[in-house]
Amino acid sequence: MKQAYFLLAVCSVCIASVSQILLKKGAQQSYSSRIREYLNGYVITGYGMLMISMVLTIIAYRNLSFLSVPVVEALGYILVPVLSYFVFREKITPRKAVGILFILGGIAVYYS
Repeated sequence: MKQAYFLLAVCSVCIASVSQILLKKGAQQSYSSRIREYLNGYVITGYGMLMISMVLTIIAYRNLSFLSVPVVEALGYILVPVLSYFVFREKITPRKAVGILFILGGIAVYYS
């Protein structure tokens, strides 16, 4: 049963990462008015996904131990640069790559 909540937490992190990409995509565009900056598809969808992610996180965290939560949240620090690489063609610099490797190493050490 705990595995289902762990997967729910991972799903929540994935949804939050995608929503951050959508919000950045919306911020990169120019709009004709101030209202359109906030009332466009990217922003509304991004904030809606963040809300869904928050609800899923609350449900998952009620049933997980506090020791596993930081590990799940660390996945967001990996997903956002990877998604940015594919969506925005942002480079993963050597410094970012080393940071991602440290995060993965920390997760591996924690779970071994």
